Amino acid sequence: MRYELYYWPSIQGRGEFVRLALEEAAAEYIDVARAPSDRHGGVSAMIGIFQDAGHPHSPFAPPFLRAGKQLIAQTANILLFLGPRHGLVGQSETRRLWTNSLQLTIADMLTEVHDTHHPIGSGLYYEEQQSEALRRAEDFLRHRLPKFLAYFERVLADNPAGERYLVGNALSYADLSMFQMIEGLRYAFPHAMSGAARAYPRLIDLHDRVAARARIAAYLASSRRIPFNDTGIFRHYPALDRPAR
Repeated sequence: MRYELYYWPSIQGRGEFVRLALEEAAAEYIDVARAPSDRHGGVSAMIGIFQDAGHPHSPFAPPFLRAGKQLIAQTANILLFLGPRHGLVGQSETRRLWTNSLQLTIADMLTEVHDTHHPIGSGLYYEEQQSEALRRAEDFLRHRLPKFLAYFERVLADNPAGERYLVGNALSYADLSMFQMIEGLRYAFPHAMSGAARAYPRLIDLHDRVAARARIAAYLASSRRIPFNDTGIFRHYPALDRPAR
């Protein structure tokens, strides 16, 4: 099966968590909005899905994935679908649900990252809410980020199968997503993350091992990997990386 991934073509965003899973699985897929229009790609092809009134499950927003006749929306839901089909989650129901719960917690964390630079509204420019962003980023870096990272560090430490993976003794899509979170946080908040290796050694080790996996390393070095930029979820604003104390 060739999957069709629908996401904005110029940012990593939430679609990147799906891309990483597809790349690690060596799955055949097309990133539809990044494909040329003469190959039925482009943003217009993605928008066309929203306008397809005949589809009973039209998604609210990207990312969404077409797999045969199925159209699956929401990042965690897509990964819940892909995981068992590509060996990226344990076979037991307990492990599938636990992996999904970790992914949903990562989704909560990602929302809080976004809200550091857009705390009032997504329809406003950062410059229109900069004072509020400073306050939000300060609280996030002082309280929320350590709470999230300490939790996932503890999940690794308490894994009965060892400290190499978040779930069981093999890579899961939750590990790939945590890699992406660490990558994004280092880009957005290099000052705040400078001591992460000392404070969260298991998480940083997990990040480094994921980055070194052959398929992930090849993907990261390829043009398929969209660079971080100032329109995505992870944005580097120096003022927010050193919030006022």
